[in-house]
Amino acid sequence: MEVPTTEHLTEPTPAIPQQKITRVKRSSSSWWYHTANWLGLLPFLLFCLIFEILPALMLLQGSFNDNQGAFTFGNYQHMFAQSGTIHAFETSIELSLVSAVISTILGFFAAYGVYRLHSNWLRNLITGFSSLTANFAGVPLAFAFISTLGVTGFVTVLLHNILHINLYNLGFSLYNFWGLVLTYVYFELPLMVLITLPSLSALRPEWSEAATNLGASNLTYWRKVALPVLMPSLIAALMLLFANAFGAYATAYALAQGGINLVTILISFAVAGNVSIDVGLGNALAMGMVIVLCLAVSLYTYMLRRASLWQGR
Repeated sequence: MEVPTTEHLTEPTPAIPQQKITRVKRSSSSWWYHTANWLGLLPFLLFCLIFEILPALMLLQGSFNDNQGAFTFGNYQHMFAQSGTIHAFETSIELSLVSAVISTILGFFAAYGVYRLHSNWLRNLITGFSSLTANFAGVPLAFAFISTLGVTGFVTVLLHNILHINLYNLGFSLYNFWGLVLTYVYFELPLMVLITLPSLSALRPEWSEAATNLGASNLTYWRKVALPVLMPSLIAALMLLFANAFGAYATAYALAQGGINLVTILISFAVAGNVSIDVGLGNALAMGMVIVLCLAVSLYTYMLRRASLWQGR
């Protein structure tokens, strides 16, 4: 009899396809890649949780508590019952909107002028200066304007001594509504320049060439092509400037010293007043500001999505 050999007893092992091995390696590497991305994002998520989400939840809870910690709706009833509080919201919204509109219009023309510059060093210089002035705010900015355009400021005294013009006799005042608008425009206009320059790159040169070949004037091109393309970005920038001005506190307080009724100043009086302290009312006022800012940010996000359609993102 023939004795079976090992070759006949052992069945050959089927070979694993190379594509399957490659697929397993890719899925494993993709899993590690996504895990590394989430680990890199973890510090930012913790930062948002500790310094943004938790304070917002504590603010919401505190707005329904009285000074003894008991649950109450009295803070919101007190907020809506006082005419001064409603007027503070109206003044804050008006001040933020007026300064944002002025900064948007002037900043757009300034940004377009910078965009059309052929000199790179001059464009970089203006951009760097805009970055510097956009972050120059608060009490130092207020003192700078007081020393420049105050009652005894440098420019005020210079105009009075040389041209015999007294700005404050003509109705100008740095310490009223329009004085705050002028101060806000100082740091919002360069911010508008910075956020508008990337949007101007969405205007493709071939659009202007096509409009010119079809006989359209420069005004027609801007009215029917350029402005419709840029309008979502401009509205988004307007909302960003509005939110930036609406939350400003130190500049307004240093200039007006409580003479202008703003929400941020009312909050400071409620939580750190010399006469009485009402933390619950301050939390309710802050929640009112959060609602207004959420509306502005929602419109900002929507307009950014509209703008991304033309910018290819």
